[in-house]
Amino acid sequence: MTPWVTRLLVANVAMFALQGFLAPALLELLVFIPRLVIVRPWSIVTYMFLHGGLTHLLFNMLGLFFFGSRVEARLGERRFITLYLLSGITGALASLAFTPGAAVIGASAGVFGVMLAFAMFWPREKIYIWGILPVEARVLVLVTTALALYAGFGGRGGGVAHFAHLGGYLGAWIYLWWLGRNSAQRRFKARVNAVEPAAVKKAVGLSRESLNLQGVHQLTRDEVDRILDKISAQGMQSLSVEELRFLSNFAPLDDRKPLPPS
Repeated sequence: MTPWVTRLLVANVAMFALQGFLAPALLELLVFIPRLVIVRPWSIVTYMFLHGGLTHLLFNMLGLFFFGSRVEARLGERRFITLYLLSGITGALASLAFTPGAAVIGASAGVFGVMLAFAMFWPREKIYIWGILPVEARVLVLVTTALALYAGFGGRGGGVAHFAHLGGYLGAWIYLWWLGRNSAQRRFKARVNAVEPAAVKKAVGLSRESLNLQGVHQLTRDEVDRILDKISAQGMQSLSVEELRFLSNFAPLDDRKPLPPS
C-alpha cells in the first residue's frame, strides 16, 4: 500500500476502536452537525474519521484500499491527501446546503472522491461488485451518482448521507479539473501556441544526428546539447518558448522557414 492510504486506514481503524472509550460529549464535538459548523469548525474534518458501525467502516476502508493506492501512485502523496481531504470537506458542505439538520459521520465523501479519481484515470477498468459482477469504473460512478441523487432528492435517505457522497464527487472533480488546467502538459501547450507551429514540429522531431550545426560556434553547440539533454531527462514539455525557438533554428536548411520575432 502507498503511504497515505496506509496512514488513513490506520487512523480510521484506530479512531473506530477509540469511539467506544470516548465520553459522549467529546464524541459529539467531532461529529459534523451542519447547523453547528460555525461553533465547531473542526468537525468539517474530524467527522471523516468516525463511523456508525463495523459495516460502515469496512465498506469505506475497502473502497480506500482498492482505489486509493493506484490513485496515490498516479497523483503523488501531497496531491492524493489534498484530494481526499478536499472531497471530505466538500461532502460536508453539500450536507450543510441540502440537509442542515442531519449529523454526518464517515469517510465516505473522501473515499467517493478517490473513486471518482480512479474512474477518471482508468474509466474502463473493471470493478467486481461483491467479487462477482464486473462493472466499468466510469459506470460505477454514474450509477452511484444517480442513486445518490434519487435517494437524496427523493427523500429516501435511509440514514445515509447521500449529499456527502455527491459532495465528495464534486470536490474531487473540481480538484482534478484544476490540476489539469495547471498541469505541465497544459503549460507546455500554451507555450507551444506562442511559437510558429512549423517551428515546433521541427523542434519536436530533431535529434543530434539531424541537426544542422555546420559552422556553429562551440558555445552554441553547448547550448544545443544542453537543451537536448533536458528533453531526454524531462521531456519536451519542460522546454521554454525561447528554447523551442532556439532549437528549431537548427532544423535542416531545406526545411526551415523564418520565425516570427520574439
